[in-house]
Amino acid sequence: MAGYSGTPLWKKLGYKAGVSAYVEGEPSNYISLLTLPADVAVTWLPRAKSDMEFVHLFATSASQLKSKLESVRKRIVPGGVIWISWPKKSSGVTSDITEDTIRDLALPMGLVDVKVCAVDEVWSGLKLVIRRTA
Repeated sequence: MAGYSGTPLWKKLGYKAGVSAYVEGEPSNYISLLTLPADVAVTWLPRAKSDMEFVHLFATSASQLKSKLESVRKRIVPGGVIWISWPKKSSGVTSDITEDTIRDLALPMGLVDVKVCAVDEVWSGLKLVIRRTA
């Protein structure tokens, strides 16, 4: 369980029973970090596809993140979720990504951030959704 809230990671990220999820660049212990209960069955997509509802991207470089985000932005459904994870400064992992970097990339793509959470001791996560139009 990451963070201090006592809430399991799967719940913080919004995994629900029956969701299809595409995850890229994740740490090797990602599935064990989630601690998914038996009644929350997730279909793991082996590659990005059209009409995705849940995406979680891990990145350490802004240029890498930009291309990944552009690709999945075109494929996410209107009610879908994109989580972006980047290394915390305290992790010691070299990265040029900050929360502001993600916003700077996401906003011009019509995405807005709605939530932040700790994934584990190394990774933070920012939840993005498609901006609603007036």
